[in-house]
Amino acid sequence: MKERVSGILRKAAALLTAVCCLAGCFAAVGEDRVFIENQWNFVDESMDISKGIPANSSGVLARIRERGVLRVATEPYFPPQEFIDPALEGQETYVGADMNFARMIAEKMGVALEIIPKDFADVLEATANDECDLAISALSFLPSRAQTNELSKGYFFVDLPVSSTMIIRAEDAEEIRGIDDMTDRVIVAQQGSLQEQLTVENIHNYREFRRLNTTQNVYDAVTSGEADAGTVDLRYAESYIRNNPESGLMIVDAIQFKLLPQYEGDRVAAKKGELELMYFVNGVIDEMLSQGLYMQWYEEAQKRADELGL
Repeated sequence: MKERVSGILRKAAALLTAVCCLAGCFAAVGEDRVFIENQWNFVDESMDISKGIPANSSGVLARIRERGVLRVATEPYFPPQEFIDPALEGQETYVGADMNFARMIAEKMGVALEIIPKDFADVLEATANDECDLAISALSFLPSRAQTNELSKGYFFVDLPVSSTMIIRAEDAEEIRGIDDMTDRVIVAQQGSLQEQLTVENIHNYREFRRLNTTQNVYDAVTSGEADAGTVDLRYAESYIRNNPESGLMIVDAIQFKLLPQYEGDRVAAKKGELELMYFVNGVIDEMLSQGLYMQWYEEAQKRADELGL
C-alpha cells in the first residue's frame, strides 16, 4: 500500500510539473515535493524555515547545508543597501540593509556567511557559474533576469510612484528639461541594471548610450562632463546629491520612469532551477518583513552612509 501511495504521489507531481510548464510556470520535484514559479517566472511561495535547512533538501540548498557556508555575491557600492564601511574589517566591512538580510538568511540556515564582492554585471553570472549560492544586490525584477536566474519574491518596495530618473549637471538645466532634449547627448547607465533597460525602452534619440560598470561610474561620468545625462535610481540619486553637493548634479524632475506592479520590489537571485533554495529565501523574507526588520536596517544604514558621505 505504501509503495502504491508513493507511486501515486510521484505521478501527481509529474502531472503538476507538466501542467505548470504548459501554463508558463517552472516546477522542480524532489522526493515528492513540488516547487513552482508563478506566471512571471519568479518564486512567490515559501517554506517553513523554523528548523533550518531540511535534512531532505536537494540541489544548492543541500550543498549549503553540507558545506556549512552560504556564499552571497553583491556589488558593494549601492548605499544604503550594500556598501563598504572603512571602519570595519574582513567580512564585517560589507554593510547595509541587504547585507543584514544576507546574514539573516545564513543564520536561519544555521551556516556561516561569505560575502563575495563583484561588479554588478557579474553578480548574476556568478550564480550560474556556481561561484556563489545567492546574489543579493538591490536586484530589480526583469523578465530577462527571470529567464536566466531564479528570483525570489520582492522584499524592498520603494514607497514612491517613480523608481528611476535622470541626472544632469545643474549648469545644463536650461538646455535639458526632458527626454526630447537628449538628442545629440551622451547618456550613461549601469550595465545590466534596471536603469539600462528603462533607457533602452524610453529614450530613442541620443548621440550615444554608454553602459558603465558601476553606479559610481555613472555619477562620475556626468559630473566630469564625459556624459550629459545618466539614468539612475531615484532614491539613491536624492541621497547622492545631498551628500555630494560639490558634484553639481541635479535630478531632471520631468523625467520619471514608473514600473508595472509586477516589476516592483528588489529580489534575491539564484541559479536557474534552484526553486527549493528560493522557497527557503522567501521564508526568511516573510519573517523579516513581518518584523519590520528590513526598513529598520535600511534607515540605520542610510544614517551610516550619510556619515561616510556616500
